[in-house]
Amino acid sequence: MKTLAKFGVLGLTASMLFSYCSPQKTEEITEEEQSQPTEEVKSPSLTMLWETPATLETVESVLFDQATGTIYTSNIIGQDPQEKDGKGSISIIDKDGNIISQDWVTGLNAPKGMGIANGKLYVTDITDLVEIEIATATVTNRWPVEGAEFLNDVATHQGNVYFTDMNTGKVHLYTNGEISTVSEGHESINGIAVADDATIYGLDASGLKKWNADGTATVINDQVTGGDGLVILGDGNFVASRWQGEIWFASEGDQIKMLDTTGEESNTADIGYNPADQVVYVPTFFKNKVVAYKLDY
Repeated sequence: MKTLAKFGVLGLTASMLFSYCSPQKTEEITEEEQSQPTEEVKSPSLTMLWETPATLETVESVLFDQATGTIYTSNIIGQDPQEKDGKGSISIIDKDGNIISQDWVTGLNAPKGMGIANGKLYVTDITDLVEIEIATATVTNRWPVEGAEFLNDVATHQGNVYFTDMNTGKVHLYTNGEISTVSEGHESINGIAVADDATIYGLDASGLKKWNADGTATVINDQVTGGDGLVILGDGNFVASRWQGEIWFASEGDQIKMLDTTGEESNTADIGYNPADQVVYVPTFFKNKVVAYKLDY
């Protein structure tokens, strides 16, 4: 009994020495690690800033011109996006949501996507690509596109104008006075954007896709399907809108819904973006106004 007690004391002493020399050091490291600030992971979000008066009739698209700060809107002015009635227009608003020129250019039919190249504003108008001289606010050319049915979004890069046909599944290119088809077979293709390195991205029924150097396309996100407007943020991140009333933050294989206005029956059509201020401009179609949101990500 005595021996067992002595052994127990010795054993306890050894245990205490071991505890003092080793585990305490581990505990100190853990405390040090815990004291280090942890990096906060942000969830991308949109915060409403302002909205225009509801006088932009059936506003379909917004384009922010980084060179001048001008914001253009295309207005179908009617219920039918395929009606050739000559009532469509382009308006100009400012960065505070004021309407600067309601009827900057008139006489269009059902204008949709817009892009700027070489001092001209290019607008899709059902079956035509329309060229507007910005300095004079006059229509200088109108090119009927062979076989076109529902021309939609526009993107420009180094003087080239890319635009989609939602019904035929084609991507067209206007350059040097000529229109050609550069890709086809994309069901319900709508939104299009071109990166600084000339890589083309688009939104169709299969999702967010990227065009490869050999002309083929690869789907990089198969969840954000049937998109309308597309913005390239960089670093593999995008903002995509669905006409029904959704705006998504998307990347390869990942997506977060930032806005859902379907319950309010407020559409989110072909969005515009101000990269310097990180502001997304949302055309609400039948609500007849543009709503601006601060993007945080």
